[in-house]
Amino acid sequence: MKKEENKWDKVEGSASKSSGNLGSGAYTPQYAKKNAPRYSPKRTVRSFRDLEVYQVTIECSVIICAELIPILEKDKFPLVEGMRNCTLSIPLFIAEAHGMRFADFNRAAATLEQAVQGCNKMIVYLEQVQGLSHNADASFTEDMLNRYLRVRGKMLRLEQSWQKFQNTKR
Repeated sequence: MKKEENKWDKVEGSASKSSGNLGSGAYTPQYAKKNAPRYSPKRTVRSFRDLEVYQVTIECSVIICAELIPILEKDKFPLVEGMRNCTLSIPLFIAEAHGMRFADFNRAAATLEQAVQGCNKMIVYLEQVQGLSHNADASFTEDMLNRYLRVRGKMLRLEQSWQKFQNTKR
């Protein structure tokens, strides 16, 4: 004797396919699925060194000064000094802004904006390197360029979160 099909038999996760218990196998939330990304809360920020934007920019500045600048100096690239100063100043601006965000929020926001402007300058420098230097690795400069683009967006969101905190504090 053949079991009669109803319209719910074809629906994934329907209760009629389960073992009789309505709750078993009916629905699996997104976070419990096998390949779902795990949620982990962000660590508490105790100093500017805990900020991801600082960590990424200091890493980029070290890599650029160690790997790219010597190649560009060998090529006699005209903007090496400006590029070095710019890449080293971005983490400094982030540290400065973090230090003064409670004392003078407007100055802290302006300093963080300077860090964002530094990221924009580094993107321009790296694009110029791609066009003018034949010895610089294109994939390396593209990777650095993408890192600065991502961290630039994170800085803008950091400023927004500082603004929210400033408004709730009052």
